[in-house]
Amino acid sequence: MLLHSHDDFTTLREIIVGSAENYLSHDRDVTFELFHHDNLAGFRSDWAYPRLVAADGDRAARSWNIKRRYTEELHADVEDLAATLAALGITVHRPLALPPDAAPIAGLGWQAAPTPALNIRDNTLVLGDEIIETPPAIRSRYLETRLLAPIFQRYYEAGARWTTMPRPLLTDLSFDLSYARDEATTLGGPTEPIADPQPSPYDVGFEMMLDGAQVLRLGRDLVVNIAHDNHRLAVDWLERHLGERYRIHRVHRMADNHIDSMLLALRPGVFLARHDGIRDMLPKALQSWKFIVAPEPDPGAFPAYDESEDLVLTSPYIDLNVLSVSPDTVLVNQDCTGLLKTLDAEGFTTVPVRHRHRRLFGGGFHCFTLDTRRDGACEDYLS
Repeated sequence: MLLHSHDDFTTLREIIVGSAENYLSHDRDVTFELFHHDNLAGFRSDWAYPRLVAADGDRAARSWNIKRRYTEELHADVEDLAATLAALGITVHRPLALPPDAAPIAGLGWQAAPTPALNIRDNTLVLGDEIIETPPAIRSRYLETRLLAPIFQRYYEAGARWTTMPRPLLTDLSFDLSYARDEATTLGGPTEPIADPQPSPYDVGFEMMLDGAQVLRLGRDLVVNIAHDNHRLAVDWLERHLGERYRIHRVHRMADNHIDSMLLALRPGVFLARHDGIRDMLPKALQSWKFIVAPEPDPGAFPAYDESEDLVLTSPYIDLNVLSVSPDTVLVNQDCTGLLKTLDAEGFTTVPVRHRHRRLFGGGFHCFTLDTRRDGACEDYLS
């Protein structure tokens, strides 16, 4: 188990595939609402932003139950993804499953129901031979990487470096709300106007928050999406930590957080992009790369959900979240026929894989996985 991963496109040898076991509900609190606010405009309610200490003393988040059929079908699709990768000759590692009766987790002034380690790209960044656990922005995901700890431990024992970025306290005043309040960048912001975040004895001001899925890895170069000061603080730390080993290129508000449903590198010189305008947001050296623009999503490719009962967390562009297993081969959602045809026409070998409820669980194949060994070195693709 030699940790060695510098990009998202060279030949894949080892990977972790997340677990969907016992993903039964969403813990809806301020952190969940802020993270997903771009896609929650239709779910406004008076409890979407509970304070650390509410007026009635109730600090509990509200649980949004997910229909059992959806959770069972998600689990089946994730297991099929793991089996597909194994059939391609890739070594697949799996996290610990979240127990069905998992106890709540807690911080200083909050409590949350834990989330399974499904979207494992988010809370970990692998750079070469280093595992970096990133600072989470959602309380229910605060201890998610502990479900990956046995795998990380084995890589560490084999020589990998293992780092944890500073952990945020996640109080009301931890969050830079400028993105959520900016009408030019959001569909309306959080479901309750946030004019008076409540103080806490644990406040330290804005805190570092960053997901690994905000980072596009291109050998020596890292393109990082920054939407607000929480992200900026984390990237400042990352720059100091990495020193001269990597070059960090900051892009601003390409998305609210994750970059991997906006832009993915399929091979050196080729991007898969949501739209061609992304080119102008990138460093000049990357603007000359070929941009394969994904076709508009077909509404018929998604299951029909009940708007009053089913919480949709991602945009229809989630199927752009593909997984490359080599510079020529890409795993694509089998229901996204337009993207399959587009990539086939561009000379890629596509592997169709089923993923039905991607809009309910906030991720695609790139989100659900964390590649730990690829053939590529720490190349300079920009010079």
